[in-house]
Amino acid sequence: MTKVRIFVTYKQSVFDPQRETITEAVHSLGHDEVKEIKVGKFFDVTIDSKEKEVEESVKEISEQLLVNFNLETYRYEIMEED
Repeated sequence: MTKVRIFVTYKQSVFDPQRETITEAVHSLGHDEVKEIKVGKFFDVTIDSKEKEVEESVKEISEQLLVNFNLETYRYEIMEED
């Protein structure tokens, strides 16, 4: 079994009001040193396959279900086994 974490985030060129709101809130707390906050979501997926099949599964799941390519991009990491 392979555990994969898929990260989905807005493209840099997309205006994200949530990111703006959080950045303003952080600055209002006095943390002007914070220059950028990236907002996104992640999915932990456990796949019972070989490594090559895992990559294909992640690509298919992400591109057909999880990501709106007009607004978002994705990356993934293979997680360490416990």
